[in-house]
Amino acid sequence: MAAASSTSAAATNIILAIYEKKTNSIDLYRPLRQYISFTYSERDAINLEDDLSTVKTLRSDIERIPDPSPTTRRDLLISYFKSLCLIETRFPISPDKDHINTIQFTWFDAFKQKQKAVQQNIHLEKAAILFNLGAVYSQIGLSYDRATVDGRRQASHAFIAAAGAFAFLRDNASTKASMGNSTTVDLSVECAGMLERLMLAQAQECVFENTIAKGSTPGVCAKISRQVGLYYEEALAALNAAPLKDHFEKAWIAHVQLKASLFYAEACYRYGLELHEKEEIAEEIARLRSGVSALAEAKRSSKGAAAQLLDAISKLEVNLNRNLERAVKENDRVYLMRVPSPSSLPSIPAFSMVKPMQMNEVLDASKEKMFASLVPDSSAKALSRYTEMVDDVIRIQAEKLQQGSELTRVRLKEMDLPDSILALEGNFNLPEDLKNEVEKVQASGGPAGLEAELQQLRDLRRVNQELLVQTEELLQKEAAEDAQFRSQFGTRWTRPQSNTLTKTLQERLNKFAANLKQAGESDVQIERSLREHSTLMSILERRPIEAALPSLSRPIMSLDANEDAIVGGLKQSLRQLETLGAQRAGLEDMLKEMKRKDDILPKLMTSTGSYEDLFRKEIAKYDHICEEIAQNIEAQEQLLIQIQAQNEEFIAVFNLEDYKASREKCYKQIQAAVAKCKEIKENINEGLKFYVTLQDAITNIKQQSSDFVMTRNIQCREMMEDVQRQMAGFSFQDRKNTGPYPPVGQPHQTPRSSPQQQTEPQNIPLPSSQTPYYRPLEQPMPGYGHPAPPYSAPQQQSPYHVPPSTAAPYPPPHSQQQAPVSHEYGQPAYPGWRGPYYNPPAQQPGSLPRPPYTIPNPYNPHQSGYYKQ
Repeated sequence: MAAASSTSAAATNIILAIYEKKTNSIDLYRPLRQYISFTYSERDAINLEDDLSTVKTLRSDIERIPDPSPTTRRDLLISYFKSLCLIETRFPISPDKDHINTIQFTWFDAFKQKQKAVQQNIHLEKAAILFNLGAVYSQIGLSYDRATVDGRRQASHAFIAAAGAFAFLRDNASTKASMGNSTTVDLSVECAGMLERLMLAQAQECVFENTIAKGSTPGVCAKISRQVGLYYEEALAALNAAPLKDHFEKAWIAHVQLKASLFYAEACYRYGLELHEKEEIAEEIARLRSGVSALAEAKRSSKGAAAQLLDAISKLEVNLNRNLERAVKENDRVYLMRVPSPSSLPSIPAFSMVKPMQMNEVLDASKEKMFASLVPDSSAKALSRYTEMVDDVIRIQAEKLQQGSELTRVRLKEMDLPDSILALEGNFNLPEDLKNEVEKVQASGGPAGLEAELQQLRDLRRVNQELLVQTEELLQKEAAEDAQFRSQFGTRWTRPQSNTLTKTLQERLNKFAANLKQAGESDVQIERSLREHSTLMSILERRPIEAALPSLSRPIMSLDANEDAIVGGLKQSLRQLETLGAQRAGLEDMLKEMKRKDDILPKLMTSTGSYEDLFRKEIAKYDHICEEIAQNIEAQEQLLIQIQAQNEEFIAVFNLEDYKASREKCYKQIQAAVAKCKEIKENINEGLKFYVTLQDAITNIKQQSSDFVMTRNIQCREMMEDVQRQMAGFSFQDRKNTGPYPPVGQPHQTPRSSPQQQTEPQNIPLPSSQTPYYRPLEQPMPGYGHPAPPYSAPQQQSPYHVPPSTAAPYPPPHSQQQAPVSHEYGQPAYPGWRGPYYNPPAQQPGSLPRPPYTIPNPYNPHQSGYYKQ
């Protein structure tokens, strides 16, 4: 036993590690090579020379003084154990004269060095290697610095691995190694189990130290500390029982006993802190007294214990007594509660944070290539045949189990069980697919949420209408100002009239207005549909939805009042049927587990008699499970007959047919409500998409109108200055056409363009910091006959531009690129409306523009519902 102390403030002194078992030197190379050469061929022996040398080297390394690096020693032990697994299946080592009988494995007891085991079988060797693997893992845990959080975490993992190694030894090798006359106690099932508990206790102890370091609540610390104590108590119980009672030194027993008492008292102390916070003073006093009593009893049997451990006990005892004295004073002065007896209190809750590591993958030798070519032919063929026999048994029995379960499911469904019983008790269940649909509708807001979405639709329509009115007012105001100046200045006011320049804008605004009108009509149809179907959809407001289902009621009048007996008998039969189903699942698992553990290869390789006799003996292991399966199927068949008779009586008494009809009617109502709610929601969503897209288009044309008005205002100021100069009699002929307008009666240097050269406002670029609204004076200004200044929207063209008419008076300049053809808003707002309240007018070819949402565009807003054609 090795020990190390922790410097952590939360640590409770020392931790134990296990010394490895010692062995004598043996030669595996020569006996194994001779067996290969004699049984197979010299050539096979030569081909396997490397594998034989590897085994020899591994055994020699095991015999040496342990490597100073525990991790290197761990890897060596794992590699050698895998080699032993491969040797076991190929080399029969036993005293038999036809087997390898020259190898004797000798191992000394780890706790009493004078005792040893000498056996001529490989099971002792495997068990000893597993023991040493657990010991090395414990030494690795001891090597970490428990003064740090990371060190305690790594130590805990190492002790968990040690527990896994000792658990694997207990479950797989201890029994086989303990057979015969020469055995040692350290490899017994009892010792391996005790060491597993001890390693788990130390792993949980490291977790407890980290929990204290993190400042966890007293309640959490108490649970983890209590589990540490329980692990130590289990180890102590094994140490005080045969065969371990007289095998270990008293210092071992004293250490484990003190640790068990220490962590029980620690749990009482921590639990008392939590009780004090809750002002449960009476129980706190009882818990603290119990902890003090445990420590006092432990100190009486502390002979041989480490001084550090005794010091930790003394410190904890001081803390317990201090808190106990405080609690007693508070209870006497304030609370005056009756203190219960410690024996009457429930156990302190415990919580395990560790469990043994699974070693199956770590020790799995199936992927190792050693001696891969060396398989006894007779054993391989016999094993394959036996495996086929086992597979046949398992397949036949598994089919019987599956058929039994399927028969039960079908018969119960035909009888509408257990749904009818559940309905009688008020536990209703919707079909799974229908329930999922209802939950989706309810999660999206249900029928109550549709009104809020309709309000969003109204708000968006109002916003679009306001934008449209604002845009029209901009253009009307500009046209009124232009008309006023034209009336004031007469023929001197030579710029084009507003209505000739805004014709396309006005047309588009009119189309938008028509769209809004028709969209409003579609919205009315949706609102009407919602009102008319609100009663239908109100069923979806029931939470849970099962509350809307009809209930199966008891009969109003009964002649013999035996309804409860009928229901009770049927429920009892259904419980029995469920129990039989659980038994079938357990039987199938037993079959698979038996096959997994059914390894007869060692028996095949050591068998000298007939394989048939061995097969009959081994396959008989499955007979009792096959018998249980047959009994289960027969019992189920009889029970189903009984359930059918009871169900017929149940149907007659409770008028089940009427209930089924009303339930199906309710199902259909729920389905119709879900469909209508989804339909209205889809229509609203299409409307929202429509209004959002239309809002973008109106915002775009409003920006174009604003730019047009701004540019016209700039022209207006410049023309007023020009007209005022003309009226004042100033001559502008010497300016060489530097002004934007020619003098009266004097033709401009550049002939006036025809009206067809004016630019349409929707295609005129926006003024920006790079392009001023008008040019500086030193640059020649175009006359009125030139194309009008640009009035366009921002750089990104809207997808709702209407292509200019060929008869437009002001075609765009050559440098201006034609806007892409896109949607027009002259079609009914929701071209996909197909509800019962909307009949689209008959369309003549070419009479109306194309629908706004049938041309692919960047928005692509409509995919389904009322708004899709």
